[in-house]
Amino acid sequence: MKLFEIIEEAIPVEQVMNKVVHPNCGAVNLFVGTVRELTKGKRTLYLEYAAYKEMAESQLTRIGQEIKEKCPDARIAITHRIGRLAISDIAVVIAVATPHRADSYEYSRYAIERIKEIVPIWKKEHWEDGEAWIGDQKETRAYPTGKPDMGGHES
Repeated sequence: MKLFEIIEEAIPVEQVMNKVVHPNCGAVNLFVGTVRELTKGKRTLYLEYAAYKEMAESQLTRIGQEIKEKCPDARIAITHRIGRLAISDIAVVIAVATPHRADSYEYSRYAIERIKEIVPIWKKEHWEDGEAWIGDQKETRAYPTGKPDMGGHES
C-alpha cells in the first residue's frame, strides 16, 4: 500500500481514506482539493498539472514524516493527480487520522500548506482568452516553460 503518490487517473477518495483508518484513531480528516472555475476573476476552462514524480512522492513522504514527528500516532496518506483536470475534478486528497479530531484538522491543513511550499508540482491554467504555466503552487514563481529552470536556483 503506497501512502504518498502521484497518479494520472481519478483519485479514489475512499481508498485514500482507508489507508489511514485505524482502531486507535477516533478522527479521520479528509481534505479534497478540486479544480475551481474562477481564479482571480478569470474563468478557468481546465488545468494541466505536471510533476517531477519521484521527487514529488519523496516530498509527500517528507510531509508525512514531519507530521509523525509532531504527532507520532498520526496516520497520513496523500495522493495528488497530474495531467488534464476539468472543473470540479479532484486534484489532491489528504487523509489524516489521529486519536483526537483537533490534531486531524491541524495536520491536514499543515499537509496542504507544505505541499504548496515544497512539492515539485506545476500547473498550467487554460482560460477563455489564453493559457499560462502558473509555476509553483504558491504562485510566487512563474515557470514559463512548464517546469523550473534547473540551472537556476530551484531547490
